[in-house]
Amino acid sequence: MTKLYFLLPLFSASILLAQQNDSIGLISEVRIDAYKKPTAFISSTKSVSVVSENLLIQNPPERMLESINQIAGARMEERSPGSYRISLRGSTLRSPFGVRNVKVYLDDFILSDASGNTYFNVISPELIDRMEIYKGPESGDYGAATGGTVLLKTKRSDQISANLSAGSYGTFNQSFDLSKQLGKHFVEVFQNYYQTDSYREQAKVQRKQVFIKDHFKYSETGLLKAMLMYSDLDYQTPGGLTLEQMAADRRQARPATKTVPGAKQQDAGIRNKMLLAGLSHEFNITPEFSHFVMVQGSYVDFENPFITNFENRFEKNVALRTHFNYEKNWNSVSLAYRLGFEGGINDILVKNYDNNKGIEGKPQNFDRLKNTSGFYFLSQKLNIGERLFTDISVSLNSNAYHWERQYPREENGKVRFRNQWLPNFGVVYLLGKGFSVRGKIGKGNSAPTNEEIRSSTQQFNADLRPEFGWNREAGIRKQFGNSIFIEGSYFDFRMKDAIVRRQNKAGQEYFVNAGETVQKGIEVLLESKNFDLRNDFVSRFKFRFSGSFYDFKFKNYRQNENDFSGNDLTGVPEATINSLLNFTFFRKLSVDYSHFYTSKIPLNDANSVWSEAYLIGNIRFGFPVDLDKTRLNLFLQIQNVYNEDYVLGFDINAFGNRYYNPAAKRNFVFGVKVDF
Repeated sequence: MTKLYFLLPLFSASILLAQQNDSIGLISEVRIDAYKKPTAFISSTKSVSVVSENLLIQNPPERMLESINQIAGARMEERSPGSYRISLRGSTLRSPFGVRNVKVYLDDFILSDASGNTYFNVISPELIDRMEIYKGPESGDYGAATGGTVLLKTKRSDQISANLSAGSYGTFNQSFDLSKQLGKHFVEVFQNYYQTDSYREQAKVQRKQVFIKDHFKYSETGLLKAMLMYSDLDYQTPGGLTLEQMAADRRQARPATKTVPGAKQQDAGIRNKMLLAGLSHEFNITPEFSHFVMVQGSYVDFENPFITNFENRFEKNVALRTHFNYEKNWNSVSLAYRLGFEGGINDILVKNYDNNKGIEGKPQNFDRLKNTSGFYFLSQKLNIGERLFTDISVSLNSNAYHWERQYPREENGKVRFRNQWLPNFGVVYLLGKGFSVRGKIGKGNSAPTNEEIRSSTQQFNADLRPEFGWNREAGIRKQFGNSIFIEGSYFDFRMKDAIVRRQNKAGQEYFVNAGETVQKGIEVLLESKNFDLRNDFVSRFKFRFSGSFYDFKFKNYRQNENDFSGNDLTGVPEATINSLLNFTFFRKLSVDYSHFYTSKIPLNDANSVWSEAYLIGNIRFGFPVDLDKTRLNLFLQIQNVYNEDYVLGFDINAFGNRYYNPAAKRNFVFGVKVDF
């Protein structure tokens, strides 16, 4: 109770860090990229949040959880170190791990495959300079996804830095980043190595990553970009526990039963090697007319020794995005059109064997799955008198897959989902300087991913249908002087054929369509600028507060003889409240104090099991030391300051009540970032 009383003044004043370039201004003054449709945040029709570099440094070396969870409507979960999922407005129903139903881009390139699955955990947080998070369907720009879209941005200015840190549970992290303008080329070379023994048995992690890019401005009208990324991720998976097992020993891996071996015995884990390469080209044909094209390819070598089998997966992906752009400005009117196409092919060979204590045994099933998806899109932006801003778009989305069983018998099939027209319309009106109201309506659609069509049961589910629905929302943004910014949004999303995860007695997941859902919510943001207090003791101060308050229900949902209509949506908390407060003392020492409150969560569709609400506090200390032309940024991060017992990622609808993946108790990371 003492902690709650202490937190209340932080919520009323709330929180955010502020230190370097973009910390002086407010988010309302930021321009968003919106995948090459730049606009001011205050006049954007979209439900978008910006994660700046200043917010990203709140993360420990292995994950982007802390910065994403400061965003209203966004939630990142950690089932175990290395195993993460992202939920935008409650989209984790279908994600046992990884990211589904959320489209992810990395600069100009697409991190999601053609079926909609994203290996988000291969990305080092230190590579990312900024994020834009779009909540709800944005099908006119990004295609079929009902959850939302995440744009990851790498460095945009000269920087040479190195990072070295160590912490609890044998954690070690090292990275190097060189970003520099060299004549007509802007080049970035990034390298990272991370490892930890972790706080649970069978939960070690090792990640190695190299990223190279080159932006070649070969003329006044042309820009060529190239990117190459290689990531090697190896992490063990301890598995979920029952409540009794967690109470007895929260650090243990999933134990064996009379019929099923345990996670440690089977050396359960994931080994994921990914190579991604791409080229993009922008060309201004005339001052009003331009063209963009991007081509990319990737290869994934994926191993998953699981309790019941050993899976090898080999994935080949190709993707293309291209669009023509027209923009014309008059005295008080600006008009822009975009016509384009984005599509991809995902070809997977999956081989399952018996798992003999982490070694491949006898073959079980060999299958091939090929997914083809794409969408044509047309959008129009019309701005009148710097007061009225509209964004109208429509896309035609297609998705099909072909499956083939190669062993132990031969069979095949093909499924083509019905093409979907997905319109979006948004409008913003400026009532005054720094004061806008907005409205938005759009339709979203999301086809099942390859890992849902052929889940760990090793059966093809040709009856699984895409989920779809309409989203309506309204919002207000208001800036008070140059000091305080507030934003509030209300949305009402009605989804049909929602895809929901299930688990059988062996711990294998499978997926079903779960009727309809009604998802209503309010999201709020309050932040301040970085106040200069003109005091040598407390020199600067900045605060930030965000909250999500949801009423998500199943509608017309029956499971066998059970009617779950009216139940709360599985895995979604009714309320999350997040805060971040930054002090700078003596004009040197920065202290970032953050809190994350999550209300209780229904863990199964029947709503018969609920988690406990929890409140987690983190603190970060930073101190710069200048040495000639080099700056040493010393930092100490303390995670879970109050030493709480809690779970950061539940296994929803888990068989045998194995819902719980315990998170770490209080832990530390100490390090230094060197800016040359």
